[in-house]
Amino acid sequence: MIVSSEAEMLSLGKAFAERLKLPAVVELIGDVGAGKTTFTRGLADGLGVNETVTSPSFTISKRYAFDKEQQNAELIHYDFYRLDDPGIMREELDETLSQQNAIVVLEWAGDVADLLPESKYRLEFVLNEDNTREIIANGYAQKILESIKL
Repeated sequence: MIVSSEAEMLSLGKAFAERLKLPAVVELIGDVGAGKTTFTRGLADGLGVNETVTSPSFTISKRYAFDKEQQNAELIHYDFYRLDDPGIMREELDETLSQQNAIVVLEWAGDVADLLPESKYRLEFVLNEDNTREIIANGYAQKILESIKL
């Protein structure tokens, strides 16, 4: 899928969220500036998060409450970019992944990828020369992408 603008990336995130069921794990892969956090902002909007979503690159994780499927749920956003060793954050993530009322979004998850479930939604964001983004997805995420028209 090709995304041509920030508005389209937000729309993609929102539409993706509307198709997720609890619990879910979404792994986002891509260079700095490829659109991962923008996608997550759209995802949060689609889930009904009322807070402003920002990158957790300095805090490592951020939690946002929302209501989905008549459950008090959380969007939990991790960014492991600045960590050479995930250390205690690895333990927190392992515990978080067992929550049944959470959608967990991970950026730069390379050092903790072994913790992620096989059923994760994996999206790779590739920045093209014309400033568009190509979204490459695994089978689980691809099914959702195929149902979305931007």
